[in-house]
Amino acid sequence: MHSVKRILALTALVWLALPALAASPVHEFMLDNGMKVVIKEDHRAPVAVSQVWYKVGSSYEEAGSTGLSHVLEHMMFKGTEELGPGEFSRIVAELGGSENAFTSRDYTAYFETLSVQHLERAFELEADRMRNLRLDPAEFAKEIEVVKEERRLRTDDKPSGLTYEQLMAVAWRASPYQNPVIGWMNDLDNMQLADLQQWYERWYAPNNATLVVVGDVDPQQVLALAKKHFEPIAQSDIGQLKPMREPKQRGLTRVTVKAPAKQPYMLMGYKTPVVGQADEEWEPYALYVLASVLDGGNSARLSSELVRKQKLAASAGAQYDAYARLSSLFLFDGTPNDGHTTEQVELALRAQIKRLQDELISAEELKRVVTQAVADKVYQADSMFYQAMEIGMLETIGLDWRLLDREIERLKAVTPEQVRAVARKYLVDENLTVATLVPQQIEPGAAAVSAPTGGRHGS
Repeated sequence: MHSVKRILALTALVWLALPALAASPVHEFMLDNGMKVVIKEDHRAPVAVSQVWYKVGSSYEEAGSTGLSHVLEHMMFKGTEELGPGEFSRIVAELGGSENAFTSRDYTAYFETLSVQHLERAFELEADRMRNLRLDPAEFAKEIEVVKEERRLRTDDKPSGLTYEQLMAVAWRASPYQNPVIGWMNDLDNMQLADLQQWYERWYAPNNATLVVVGDVDPQQVLALAKKHFEPIAQSDIGQLKPMREPKQRGLTRVTVKAPAKQPYMLMGYKTPVVGQADEEWEPYALYVLASVLDGGNSARLSSELVRKQKLAASAGAQYDAYARLSSLFLFDGTPNDGHTTEQVELALRAQIKRLQDELISAEELKRVVTQAVADKVYQADSMFYQAMEIGMLETIGLDWRLLDREIERLKAVTPEQVRAVARKYLVDENLTVATLVPQQIEPGAAAVSAPTGGRHGS
């Protein structure tokens, strides 16, 4: 637990740093072809981060076509009409930079971090593969096997991954969040190169992309480079997405997962709204505070009560993401200690939820959560990459990056009564799905991954 002196020092650091953080200018432009450009100045080092975000991810995929977005991300490094496989990465490395990409439920993003003098080269490379990707059958045949092996390692052979996948699959009746980002194995087995070509031609277009640049740059010079390299690319007919409406859940849902494992494990997911979709604007921020009261360091309730005091769980966590394209899940997870069961962990987690529904959180807990959130914001601002990622993520899920400027104020405005209100409204059985891992015997010579030590699941 933090000492009073450390908390006071941290608070002072936070409030001293915030004015400088807020002063970093952000500039927004729109190219003639519909591509948005957001530039944030950060002149601490002669470095720039360039990110291109596409509004497409696994939640855009239809039944039978899961995994397309992620496989296409892999293929984006396999060459264009002018560059051979791996040439993109080689060029960036020779310039002293680094590059990579990631796919989520809601977006696919590509990034480079390099000396600011090489920013134009990054634009050239990204503009080239936005329109001139060469989908080679031989490269596809190799890469689809790489993705299948990735799925085996991260999900099929990982008990916690299987449990999370099953929770999502049964929690959602209509939402595309029911499908894994990496795709179902059957869809990967039956994916065709023509499927990728159609996916690429539809979604990889300037009017479906946002360019984010953070670094030691002149905004007008960056805009001129963006116009030079991206504006000549023609728009695509993206089409209108049909609205996604998850039907009302009619009661608690349970799923049992049997897999070779060393430890039992359980996950609980409550359907909750996200920023921009809640009945009240403050609700997602109250849910964030609630999650942080439960799981925000060693002094948080789950670690303090279930792990250290009761010694019931080897780990217990809570997670809520306020930013997504569609309604999401407020997650709880737990791994019981030897001699205890997942049923006992679930009851203990439910007791903590009941406490939040019955009692107001303390002023000290609320202050700790807000202070930590502000501190995180300050430390994250040290990373140009993270600054760019926040902007790109919000823009790509349909929100305004200016929300970042108001985030802390909205967290500071949350009251204990509001935290209790969202606990009563959303953390109820009518919104709940529970997934339980029942360990099966591990075959001799086979590896089994233990359950995780925290409640974090990336997408």
